[in-house]
Amino acid sequence: MAIFKVFYQHNRDEVIVRENTQTIYVEAETEEQVRRYLKERHYNIEFITKLEGAHLEYEEKSEHFNVERAE
Repeated sequence: MAIFKVFYQHNRDEVIVRENTQTIYVEAETEEQVRRYLKERHYNIEFITKLEGAHLEYEEKSEHFNVERAE
């Protein structure tokens, strides 16, 4: 399993505005699994990145680091 950081907007029908970008952390095997897991939420996904090494360690220190598990 890996941790992915997802950058998204709440409304899929609106143009992406950087100031409105939200993030969520998802534990999954692949990026495709993350996309399937979030499909029903109708997010406008901007970018998904796999967190590893120092980048993961840095994110884990954030007060907003709360991981959801894709099933």
